[in-house]
Amino acid sequence: MDAVLAGVTKRRRRETLLQMTNGIGLDDAYGATLDRMREQGRDREKLGMEVLMWVSCSERPLKVEELRHALGVEVGTTDLDDENFPATQTLMSCTLGLVTIDEPSSTVRLVHFTLQEYLAAHPDLFPTPHSMMAEICLTYLSFQSVCELSTTLHTIPSTMPFLHYASCSWGFHARKEVTEGLKRLALQVLKRDANYISADILLHEESVDFMSWWDRSIGGHPDLGGFTGLHCIAYMGITEIAIDMLRPRRWDPNGRDSNGATPLIWAAKYGNCELAELLLAQGGVDPTFSDNQGLTPLTHAARSGHEGIVELLLGRVDVNPDPPDASGRTPLSHAARFGHEHVVETLLQRTGVDPSVPKRPVRPSFA
Repeated sequence: MDAVLAGVTKRRRRETLLQMTNGIGLDDAYGATLDRMREQGRDREKLGMEVLMWVSCSERPLKVEELRHALGVEVGTTDLDDENFPATQTLMSCTLGLVTIDEPSSTVRLVHFTLQEYLAAHPDLFPTPHSMMAEICLTYLSFQSVCELSTTLHTIPSTMPFLHYASCSWGFHARKEVTEGLKRLALQVLKRDANYISADILLHEESVDFMSWWDRSIGGHPDLGGFTGLHCIAYMGITEIAIDMLRPRRWDPNGRDSNGATPLIWAAKYGNCELAELLLAQGGVDPTFSDNQGLTPLTHAARSGHEGIVELLLGRVDVNPDPPDASGRTPLSHAARFGHEHVVETLLQRTGVDPSVPKRPVRPSFA
């Protein structure tokens, strides 16, 4: 706005506004605004930059109350402190107009899409944003008041608006940057396994595909029995953390959740090839175990179109390339059904895969 008002005539102001609308000259405007933010004083500059970091690097748009809670968390603290959450007016004023609130959705967003491009082009502004954000999420999940919540709640308490984002998105940030501090916090949370509200929230997510549509639609709760921190990290695909989890042998790498799925099945289903390879390298991990529907890791990888994991599993002599599930469908059948052409081609090149022979349904395999 200052750049527009600096024009000495209406024509110059109109031309400057038009240029900025088209993204021309905005870099200078953004740079000047950031310089002004630094002149506000240490606390206001820090808050303003943290707002920009969260709004530009979050996995999804954050609501105002979610952002306030995220900004009020300090790594190393043990519980929520209502007095540490910045007021909405304060966090908005500290950014000097670079962020705005979308009123219909109550989400906070950058003032213009070109600001996202500007921030991405200046990584020095946020040296390690994702590890910082993951640590904030994990600190929130470790708070005493959060740990004491029941796993059968039907709604997230209004006093903990950041709980959903912290539960479902810390892995998104950790996959991008992992630090030793982050790993310590993650292990602290993951050791709770299913005895934790965060597991219930995560398994409610449609993208996780743990609950049936019917159970989710009626507001049911997932059966957390057997779901462990190793299942969680296999889904998130954070290999660096999985390595530290597998060393003490606290978690059974063949352990089954209530659907009969092992950590390897979770890794195969969600395309986490590096983590699947790590699990397969552990002594005693059986890649032939199937879940309650008779789907093996190979079948899950094939139906989801994860060609890398299909190739990884087909490269093992102990993996049947053509196992039928409980309904008689093979990995090839699932891949064809969902239109994964490359997976179909990969399977057809493997000796032992016969597309012309109908399969007899088999009972799921259990350890």
